[in-house]
Amino acid sequence: MSVSAEIATLAGVALGAVLSFSATYIADRTSWLRGQAVRWDERRLTAYADYSYAVKDMVALAARLAAGRGLDTSFEPLDSSQDSLAKLAEAGVRRTMASETLRLLADEDAMVAAGEMTRSATELEWLARGKTQGDSSDWHRAYARYEEARDQYTRCARKSLKITGSRIAANPRPQSSNLPANEAIAASQRPHEN
Repeated sequence: MSVSAEIATLAGVALGAVLSFSATYIADRTSWLRGQAVRWDERRLTAYADYSYAVKDMVALAARLAAGRGLDTSFEPLDSSQDSLAKLAEAGVRRTMASETLRLLADEDAMVAAGEMTRSATELEWLARGKTQGDSSDWHRAYARYEEARDQYTRCARKSLKITGSRIAANPRPQSSNLPANEAIAASQRPHEN
């Protein structure tokens, strides 16, 4: 066998090894990137959901306090005792804690929507506490703004997570103050199909 044939054989083996290594590297890298994307999407989903739940808890307590003040008859009334106000303050703390994770993982549109949802929830809290004066119609307008802000937040979170479908199902409010307190809160927080 001539030297040129040996060099050609060696070059073919080397080229095969390089191509094999490159193909394996590209496949592994693609798989790793896909795994990372799924991992971060799972964390984003958890952050979006945790924040939404924290705000809903805050709003549910505010709605019950508002019912206690005669602003809304859809929820089981809760008196404005120090214990009730402390629970509302704790819900606000949970919302703030959930917002820190959200700030790390959410995109800009979702953060803007989260800020608007928070402003709307805070408006409800202040009406419920009596920090802002208002009547039943003020409460219902503020609640409608909260629902709009919540739906916008959900749309932005879904877009960020690349979830298809554009319709957000309505979140029906309890129709009777005869519901026990836990059922009223649960009814306002049940997930709905799209």
